[in-house]
Amino acid sequence: MRIDVSAFLGAYPYRRVPGTSPDALREAMDRVRIDAAWVSHLPSLFWRAPGEGNAWLYETASAERRFQPVPAVHPGLGGWEDALGEAADHGAPAVRCDPTYYGLDPAGAEMRVLTAACGAARVPLLLAVRLEDARQRHPHDRASELPAAAVRALLRSDEDARLIVTHADRAFIEEVHFGSTPEEAARVWWDISWIWGPPEDHLETLLQTVGVQRFVFGTGQPLRLPEASVAKLDLLELTPEQRAAIESANAREVHAG
Repeated sequence: MRIDVSAFLGAYPYRRVPGTSPDALREAMDRVRIDAAWVSHLPSLFWRAPGEGNAWLYETASAERRFQPVPAVHPGLGGWEDALGEAADHGAPAVRCDPTYYGLDPAGAEMRVLTAACGAARVPLLLAVRLEDARQRHPHDRASELPAAAVRALLRSDEDARLIVTHADRAFIEEVHFGSTPEEAARVWWDISWIWGPPEDHLETLLQTVGVQRFVFGTGQPLRLPEASVAKLDLLELTPEQRAAIESANAREVHAG
């Protein structure tokens, strides 16, 4: 079983990206043998009201059993509590909030309130550090990267908070993990999409120091090639149990709560 916790549907505003339709995502999943994908509505990250894309996302996911919706929640706008409740009603594996794209303080009052509400609802909160490398960005893309300090602050703000952080590199993960208490570090999961594999061996080092149980399989497709995440695991000497944990078991654990 292979679960992709970081996949997108919909157009990217700053350049033409192929493979953004539901059919194209299914084809990519078949190509690299992904059984299920947690899907977000990519255009919503750039809309003034990100939740406007949730209805489309739910409808699309309901038509494809392999898609699981990750709706957007903006705690700075009215009605976000209803959006969180709706996510729970739809059995969403997580909700996402990207504060630097929404113009929110990543560790501010709105984010802390949302984090607490997600903890009370037993719904994981998904955040992306970045979508693209700074060297690739369009000049109009002014969103800053999510700070590691903000992740630590959110973990400390509520003891029931569970975070899934995507597109983080080794330095970011180590800053959060080793700057947190063991209890806090046990409530955050990292996708592997932005971590260098061989020959740099960043992923191998993190699996040894941070622990296999803290990592989930994510691709970031279609902004990134899904084959890259598969290749990273293929090039490592993992036991079947370790690989199964990364590819599916850890994601099922965080979803189950």
